[in-house]
Order: sequence, then structure tokens, then C-alpha cells
Amino acid sequence: MITEQIKKAIRDIPDFPKPGIIFKDITPILKDPALCDNIINAFVEQLKGTQIDVIAGIESRGFLFGLTLASKLGVPFVPIRKAGKLPYTIKRKAYKLEYGEAVIECHTDAFEPGQHILIHDDLLATGGTVTAASELIEEMGGIVAGFSFVVELGFLKGRERIAPISDTLVVLAEY
Repeated sequence: MITEQIKKAIRDIPDFPKPGIIFKDITPILKDPALCDNIINAFVEQLKGTQIDVIAGIESRGFLFGLTLASKLGVPFVPIRKAGKLPYTIKRKAYKLEYGEAVIECHTDAFEPGQHILIHDDLLATGGTVTAASELIEEMGGIVAGFSFVVELGFLKGRERIAPISDTLVVLAEY
């Protein structure tokens, strides 16, 4: 049921951000508070039994539902940001993109070593950024508890890339 609700709300934007790509725009979901609640409730239900001490959301889409999910679960939320966005002492991780390189950062005091961190992003594509976030969390002493995504673009094989990191993977809608 939640899968159909999500797919009905998402709109396709052809040729964005470049020709040949069909962008899955989740912003129409945000106009529907009941659907947003249903999404959070679906995550809570599917994550039952998973030890989660902290949720880390990846900039910027991972902030949308990641913070609300953390609040619903009664755990802290940690932003994983692009380079240069965090004001305090940071740990950073560079990683390769299809065309170039990117850097993500996290505050050094975001969580305690040994805590179980659920990584949330609203979209799983190739898995590059979420893999880098996993490595960053592990380098900081955290334990990756699993992953949650509103949408997965299955044809990009991100699931295969992150499968060795954790058995816990929640995806609400797959294309």
C-alpha cells in the first residue's frame, strides 16, 4: 500500500539534471502530510527489532524524513553534510563519483563510538554516497545498523554495493 502511495505522488522530470535522465521528484510527497506520516510509520514498522541509537541523514534529501524518523524513534539525528557546511570540528570522507570526486563531513562529536547508526537517505541510486557515509561512520567508531530509503532506483545497483555493509535495508518504493 505505501509503495503505491509513494509512486502515485512522485513525478517524473525528463532530462533533469541532464539529457537522458528521468529524475524522480519526491517533493509532491511533502505536500501530503498524511502520506508523510504513513512513510514514517512504515519505516518504524519495518525497523522493529533493529538496534538504532542514532539516525544519520545524508544531505539534503536524507534530512526530510531522517529527522522525523529519529524523533519518532526517540533517538538523536546527525546530519552528514557536503564539505564546508558544518561549523564545528569535523571528520571528512572523500569519495569518487561517476565524474569526479565529492566530500562529505560529520561533526566529530555527533555520536559515541560503539553506537548503532541507521543511515537514511530518501533515494538509493548507485550507493556511492551512502557507502562513503558508512565508511565515515565506521572510521569514527560507529556501527552501521542499516539503511533506510524512501525510493530505490534498482537498475543502478546501489543495493548490491551496500549489501556487504549491513543486512538491514528498508526501501519503501523501488523503480
